[in-house]
Amino acid sequence: METTEKMISVFALGGVNEIGKNMYVIQYGDDMIVVDCGSKFPDETLLGVDLIIQDISYLLAHRDKVRGLIVTHGHEDHIGGIPYFLKQLNVPVYASRLTLGLIELRLKEHGLLRDTELVMINVETTLRLGEIDLSFFRINHSIPDCVGVAFETPAGTIVHTGDFKFDLTPIHDEFADFHKITDIGKKGVLLLLSESTNAERPGFTQSERIVGERILEEFRKAEQKVFISTFASNVHRVQQIIDAARMTNRKIALVGRSMVNVVGVAEELGYLQIPEDLLIDVKEIDRLPSENVAIICTGSQGEPMAALSRLSSSSYRDVAVHPGDTIIFSSSPIPGNEKSVSRIVDNFYRLGARVVYGSGGTTGLHVSGHAFQEELKLMLTLLKPTYFIPIHGEYRMLIKHKELAESVGVNGENIFIISNGDIVDIKNGVARQTRQVDAGNVFVDGLGIGDVGKIVLRDRKVLSEEGMLVIVVSINKTDGQLITEPATLSRGFVFERDAEALYDEVNRLVKETIQAAQPSSRRQRNDVKHDIRKSVEKLLYARTKRRPMILPFLIEI
Repeated sequence: METTEKMISVFALGGVNEIGKNMYVIQYGDDMIVVDCGSKFPDETLLGVDLIIQDISYLLAHRDKVRGLIVTHGHEDHIGGIPYFLKQLNVPVYASRLTLGLIELRLKEHGLLRDTELVMINVETTLRLGEIDLSFFRINHSIPDCVGVAFETPAGTIVHTGDFKFDLTPIHDEFADFHKITDIGKKGVLLLLSESTNAERPGFTQSERIVGERILEEFRKAEQKVFISTFASNVHRVQQIIDAARMTNRKIALVGRSMVNVVGVAEELGYLQIPEDLLIDVKEIDRLPSENVAIICTGSQGEPMAALSRLSSSSYRDVAVHPGDTIIFSSSPIPGNEKSVSRIVDNFYRLGARVVYGSGGTTGLHVSGHAFQEELKLMLTLLKPTYFIPIHGEYRMLIKHKELAESVGVNGENIFIISNGDIVDIKNGVARQTRQVDAGNVFVDGLGIGDVGKIVLRDRKVLSEEGMLVIVVSINKTDGQLITEPATLSRGFVFERDAEALYDEVNRLVKETIQAAQPSSRRQRNDVKHDIRKSVEKLLYARTKRRPMILPFLIEI
């Protein structure tokens, strides 16, 4: 009689050793469930790339096993990749009410809404997908309607916390489900996946409520217009801004596409309470006394095209910052964004504004939505997992989370520090990490998905740093002899008027190379192009110590 259990396999296609583009896969036997499908914004090295999403080639190769996509909450790093995912793998999407509303916005933009099965869940929902039973529990975060997920299989229970913190005085009394989390732990958790973003920070995260008090204080101090920037998805923060505006007799204008969209969805679904006459159009701002206006805008991380950046450079069409206006950053700069934020702050000071900025801890105008060390330890203590995989964080954060887990009794040998693509298999109660799947980055550039790779990025880097040189030569189609003198054109390399002698030298070298080869066949002509490129590259480096991209063209006449 067969007694061997089916195997549980758990792996990440994004969100481990990085912050962003989260995607995790839970598999039991022939049933796969995908958790979250986020996107990530590129850094300055990925020239021209708009978005980074996951490589889902492994899922596509096993599409008949994928039962659905579970979404823990509505942040961009958890939902931003969904339209691209569904274009390749159209499976049911399960999410809470607000999260579904935000997903619908993206699906409408991509023309996918009619063809997608969207299933609303809540903390009371139970699902059975294949042989896996799912239940959900409420956790706190910086956006409403966040859930953690328990996956019950015949071989054991896997828990995914989602992004979380424990806020003991939450907005709208949305308390974390301590009792349900405890009950799951009592029944036994085989494997826990828990976020690690703030694993380096001691203590507890502060409550969101303290931010509302500071916002009201700053609104009362302001003598003219107030501009306040925060993440559009932080609906609780937006509600506290609206409350402060109401209490200080200010009308609210929304600036920035994502802010308008999120507020619209949140108000429609009842997550924002906005008095009927409080919201005004941006074009109405100048018709009201400045002391009766507040503007909520996007761009708190210094994004160059976001509303706050354009306001700081006086390039926003419908509203301007004047001397005496107050600018409030209700956020902390994400590591890597400090320079961009500092530049914007300087610009606002040049405009004569009063600026309230800095880390949330110093200004009191921002608190994290991610658990600090004591909350991470509390989650581990309540769930008591046999095995543990820290996720959602850079490598040092995962290591720190491992140390926290060991400090509350998790066996260090049962903790797996994995990278995207590493598979943890659990069979007959024993976990091992021995396999991998492809889990690279896919770049979205305009309408192109995945057509920008290392070679294209390398060429863009060369063009941006060294420029280009185009050499055009007309040759006889029959015998390969020169018909005209070579012509040289450059962009981003040297100023042509100052480089006539250099270009003359280049043209002489090209002429000598062609005459020496006398290309009579197409293959030989391709070889000549290669010779021209190499010889000119050598000459230019000797003369300028630069390596522009060299593009020779042989035109046959």
